[in-house]
Amino acid sequence: MIDKLHEFYPLLYGCEIDYKKLDSRFETLIKTHTALFNRSNPMLFSSSGRVEIGGNHTDHNLGKVIGGSINLDTIAAVSLRDDSRVVIASEGFPIVDIDINDKNAKENERGKTDALLRGIAHVFREKGIELSGWQANTSTLVLKGSGLSSSAAIEVLCASIFDHLFNNGRSTPLELAKIGAYAENIYFGKPSGLLDQASCAHGGIVGIDFKNLAKPTITPIEIDFYSYGYSMIITDSKANHINLTDEYSAIPSEMRAVASYFGKTNLREVDMEQFLSEYSAIRNKLNNDRAILRAYHFFSENIRVDNMLNALKARDIKSFISSVNESGNSSFEFLQNIYPAGTPHHQSISVGIALAKSILKDRGAVRVHGGGFGGTIQAYVPLGLEDYYIQSLNKLYGKNSSSVITIRKLPVSRLF
Repeated sequence: MIDKLHEFYPLLYGCEIDYKKLDSRFETLIKTHTALFNRSNPMLFSSSGRVEIGGNHTDHNLGKVIGGSINLDTIAAVSLRDDSRVVIASEGFPIVDIDINDKNAKENERGKTDALLRGIAHVFREKGIELSGWQANTSTLVLKGSGLSSSAAIEVLCASIFDHLFNNGRSTPLELAKIGAYAENIYFGKPSGLLDQASCAHGGIVGIDFKNLAKPTITPIEIDFYSYGYSMIITDSKANHINLTDEYSAIPSEMRAVASYFGKTNLREVDMEQFLSEYSAIRNKLNNDRAILRAYHFFSENIRVDNMLNALKARDIKSFISSVNESGNSSFEFLQNIYPAGTPHHQSISVGIALAKSILKDRGAVRVHGGGFGGTIQAYVPLGLEDYYIQSLNKLYGKNSSSVITIRKLPVSRLF
């Protein structure tokens, strides 16, 4: 089985592949499954983490985004059970063991993988699909809290397992993404858009327009940044994410407060020119200048996403890099998700962006990556400058803080 995986490796992990290391990873996964569950020849699945390439904090207000699946993934060995239990053993985490016949969301499971599984199973049952139990062990390279959407990776992975076991793999990547997002929003208890799940599920780079949330417009883009002279590097700022739920939830709610001024639910339903023409009146009505600035970011970021997509289609890398820098500046100045408002003395992302700008000057791009308030920094670094860039950022944040990321070609997949 391991030799057969070799045809998948370039599609999952890019060109620079250590076949022996990957073989060992999958061999360990299979042996662990046999040891845990006394089952040989398990099915193998893979789901990637994701990078946000454009559209910072716009998806939750039906905006436009660009995401990409990456070479860091969560893999699972899976076998069927003869009861209604789903059991998952993930490296470094307690074993999850639930009975999926109980479909009700549970308060004591909120924020746990148990809730995600229960929510995903509920969606499939609502579609009229008969389910039974299964068991899996997982191994992940998508580190929790890294800003690369480890939670979305496990969501679409579990949705894909249910889909292949009981639905003949009929669901599209977007359908799997929606299932994962539903479980995260309703059962897990985290308000979020669909960017993370859609990017993890699809494979490659995709532009996503959420104007019609029931049927988002997907625009696949094939481009290799390396061939255009850049490496994408993600740096973990090692900032603490504890007690930041209010900071994250304030962004969509403040954007919607501006939308409500116009009698709308989401900012995408509001015209930018109308917003600008009512600027003063909105300010007087809301008494919240930050909400107005965040709305301005939303409108301008949607325009940038279009510009970025057009630049990528035209292979105009200079225009793309310019738009990435504009996006980063807008997140800093208007969206204001670089550090928590209550802790101005602790600006982990800010100091990293400042250092990155001093290294890149006008030769690359840097921006906050994802949710913000800590988390990760994304940079496009010219080839030949990567080692110095990584050494400098690692000196700031610690060893192995920075990683070169490549775009994965395959969607969430059953390998065997």
